[in-house]
Amino acid sequence: MSAPPRVRSVDSSDREFRSVLGPAGNKLQQKPLSKPVADKTKNLTFTKKMPQCSPLSPSILRRNGISMTASYSSDASSSCESSPLSVASTSSGKRALRRSGSLSSSSSLRRNLTEERDEKASDCFSDGRKRCAWITPKSDQCYIAFHDEEWGVPVHDDKRLFELLSLSGALAELSWKDILSKRQLFREVFMDFDPIAISELTNKKITSPEIATTTLLSEQKLRSILENANQVCKIIVEFGSFDKYIWNFVNQKPTQSQFRYPRQVPVKTSKAELISKDLVRRGFRSVSPTVIYSFMQTAGLTNDHLTCCFRHHDCMTRDETGN
Repeated sequence: MSAPPRVRSVDSSDREFRSVLGPAGNKLQQKPLSKPVADKTKNLTFTKKMPQCSPLSPSILRRNGISMTASYSSDASSSCESSPLSVASTSSGKRALRRSGSLSSSSSLRRNLTEERDEKASDCFSDGRKRCAWITPKSDQCYIAFHDEEWGVPVHDDKRLFELLSLSGALAELSWKDILSKRQLFREVFMDFDPIAISELTNKKITSPEIATTTLLSEQKLRSILENANQVCKIIVEFGSFDKYIWNFVNQKPTQSQFRYPRQVPVKTSKAELISKDLVRRGFRSVSPTVIYSFMQTAGLTNDHLTCCFRHHDCMTRDETGN
């Protein structure tokens, strides 16, 4: 005869940590469905029966809705898991999930439609060229020219680099349209942004009433340009040129982005934060990561033209040819 089959014992510790997930929530133990009740007169014990769940009519379900599910006792739900009420509450939850999903999909659809409309609006130029979505036929002509001729083109001249760094810092107080409209005045006041010449100016002279600098920027921004000019001169002595110093951060090669929509273009990057941190360490002012990334876009350290823009390919070609 064969030996009796071995019965595998179940460790009590396993049972303690095994939770039961039911309609009423996650509980370790379920309440008993019935309890003995003693009758004092007959000295007998009998079992009190739980009321059976009768099917509820659709009208009752519609009238009470989800509140009925909340007031439904956990004991009854454990004994009537397949009742119409449980099914109604489950289907209601599914409908809520579908509604939330439809809302997110509709917002995504609206965003895509808006981006497509902006992309089509960039086709409405008289020359038939596509431009970045933030450039429209109604944009100021100097702003369009700045986008078409300068923005994203690699710059290696120290004066131009310092000019673009200073103008990027001015974005905290002015828009690109206002900056470009006053660009000639900026160049006259700051001597074509020659850092050596600017470093010889004093704070008293730059803020004197004879020079209309107060119409350009606040006194704090004006002083920051003077201080930054002094620091640029120190960098030129250390590295040979400001161009060599700033382009070392990108290994002398522009970053070629592949953005299709404006929402994908960041306001700052880890590289901009690294450059900002080093400039602040050297004594520069008004060079936050946001300002530095705007400078990187303008000076061509990164090509953030949208892929649909004709300038994206042009700036990429200039990077490959080195012209």
